Amino acid sequence: MSVAAIILAAGRSTRMGSNKLMEELQGKPLVRHVAEAALASRARPVLIITGHERERVQAALDGLDVRFIHNPDFADGLSTSLKAGLAALPREVTGGIVLLGDMPFVELDVINSLSKAFEGRPQAIAAVPVHRGEWGNPVLVSRVLFGDIAKLQGDAGARKLLAGRSGEVLEVPVSRDAILIDLDTPEALAKARMKVD
Repeated sequence: MSVAAIILAAGRSTRMGSNKLMEELQGKPLVRHVAEAALASRARPVLIITGHERERVQAALDGLDVRFIHNPDFADGLSTSLKAGLAALPREVTGGIVLLGDMPFVELDVINSLSKAFEGRPQAIAAVPVHRGEWGNPVLVSRVLFGDIAKLQGDAGARKLLAGRSGEVLEVPVSRDAILIDLDTPEALAKARMKVD
């Protein structure tokens, strides 16, 4: 089985007020933390879906072995980036791990745990990390869902398709709350900086 990583890095960061992916944490842009975790994992290839300020995002990831996919429709919502990423995957890929560019605390062990769980139960439609009963990100989606995802509109993500189908979703317990922490506001970023500095 082959599992790829898709990093969504196309949004306009309206709640942050500036491009949140370029904000630095421990001397690195947030999106670079995410890309390095994906590259350290078993997932291949690693795709970066760009949109807003694509040149800045690409520059922030200079030197990394990633493939850039530009989404010209990024202003129409997250679903367009998700669809662009899945459409760009090689045919032999059986699942895609969808990572958010503003979640720098997600580590390679979470990504690998999702991959391993899916490899053990390839009939599952998805694998999600769970911390204290709460689903988090990233989410691994099976190729069997790609057709349904292609029909999504606006800001709807793959999670909308998993509602009511929990019996077909692998829940992967994780010990840390990193899967629940996205840095999409100045307050969240300030809190994260205090935590790590």
